[in-house]
Amino acid sequence: MEHRFELNSDYIELNKLLKLLGLVESGGQANMAIENEEVQLNNKVELRKRAKIVKNNVIKFQNHTIIVE
Repeated sequence: MEHRFELNSDYIELNKLLKLLGLVESGGQANMAIENEEVQLNNKVELRKRAKIVKNNVIKFQNHTIIVE
C-alpha cells in the first residue's frame, strides 16, 4: 500500500512518522520495528529511531511504502 506524506517542516523523525500514519500503535512499537530491521529508508535498512526524514525520502515498512513530499 502506498502512502504520500506531505512534510510541512524541515524534517520528521522516523519513529514519529510511523506512529503518525497509524502504521504502529505506539512510539515503542515503532522503535522495536526499527531495531528489528523492519524499516527501510531509501532502500537501505534504517536503524536510527530518530532518523531525520526529509522530502523525497521513501520509507518501506511491512507492505507499506511512504513517499515524503
